[in-house]
Amino acid sequence: MKHLHHSLRQFILAAIDFFYSPFKKFIPLQTFRYAASGGANTVFDITLFSLAYNFIFKKQNFILGSFTISPHIASLIFAFCFSLPSGFYLNRYVVFQESGLKRRSQLIRYLIVVFICIIFNYLLLKLFVEYFGWYPTPSKVLTTALVIIFSYSSQTYFFFRKKPKE
Repeated sequence: MKHLHHSLRQFILAAIDFFYSPFKKFIPLQTFRYAASGGANTVFDITLFSLAYNFIFKKQNFILGSFTISPHIASLIFAFCFSLPSGFYLNRYVVFQESGLKRRSQLIRYLIVVFICIIFNYLLLKLFVEYFGWYPTPSKVLTTALVIIFSYSSQTYFFFRKKPKE
């Protein structure tokens, strides 16, 4: 398992770093890695959201016991179950490798920012879909763009910052 993890990490780093050369003068490597891995995870998340909305929940409310969940919120939850672990993996092992914080500490901090992002996602999706009447998938794309700004700032400057040298 450790060999698989190392091989996967090396493959992802090599793939991202391969495309870094033209951007070298404009942005730091860590920012590029964040954008690339975050972009890939975002595409993964939006794809899962769209598939769940259209094919799993079939644009219908999802009834869970005495709760009724709208299809766009059910799709958000579904996609989250997959994009959370992949996003943490990419942040810990690809983007913020030199953090120096223990995995448990990083996970707790990551979960905090993800929880805040979920609240933003939920509120913005409710606003865009239910109040503005916009289509769910474009609403998810716009919501994601807004949440990325918050997420990158908080992860760079708080959640995965480098541990000060003693």
